[in-house]
Amino acid sequence: MIAREHILVVAATERELAIPDGWRTLRCGIGPVDAAAATAAAIASDRPLLLLHVGIAGVRRHAALDPPTLVIGSASLYCDLDVPEAWSPRTLPAPAELLAAAQRALPSAVVRSIGTSARVGGSTPCGTACGVEAMEGFGVLRAAHLASVPALEVRAISNHIEEHDRANWRFDAAFTAITTATSLLVAEFLSCAP
Repeated sequence: MIAREHILVVAATERELAIPDGWRTLRCGIGPVDAAAATAAAIASDRPLLLLHVGIAGVRRHAALDPPTLVIGSASLYCDLDVPEAWSPRTLPAPAELLAAAQRALPSAVVRSIGTSARVGGSTPCGTACGVEAMEGFGVLRAAHLASVPALEVRAISNHIEEHDRANWRFDAAFTAITTATSLLVAEFLSCAP
């Protein structure tokens, strides 16, 4: 049986992390490299049984999502990597059981692929499959995948990628949405754990 202390919640910044209620947290830093390294180190030392990666994200206008919509990642796409898939994976699908649990916990959330790029707007190579963009997801999920830890990414939209004036980005609403969602997700994961 999984317990709260077996769940690791990972976010890039402190503001994206909910106050823990028995689960462990990790501030992994910004960008895919720091995120992967910090997550791998935490998995090696703490041995979680489940990982939840949360945070804020940008969205392209064509995706027709407004802040602070919650997005459950059906897959994580690494948009900065431009080598054949046989050399290194660029797509990590979400575990079906975690995806289903997240949909139960957050019935109004949308399910989409989430692209990872080290720069704002860098998900362009992933095409229209990647309307939602963040900076750490693939790094976090890849570290979990290599350690055989089931992991899921959930994001709150903070801005349209095409909006260059950051004064128009809705950080506060997105931070509130993702920290509120974290408790609901952890509770659902606990209720359906074997």
